[in-house]
Amino acid sequence: MTLAHVLDGLRCASCHTLNVLWLDPVRALVECRECGQTALTVHDINEGRFL
Repeated sequence: MTLAHVLDGLRCASCHTLNVLWLDPVRALVECRECGQTALTVHDINEGRFL
């Protein structure tokens, strides 16, 4: 079992490669496996979902 999940159908904003974004909910990061760009995510505690 992996903790990171691939985000199918999404494209990296930096390198424009398709299907290389991974969501790591434990670290609250989205990471591009092609260019290494990362982005922090915000989790709505009241709704239980990512924004």
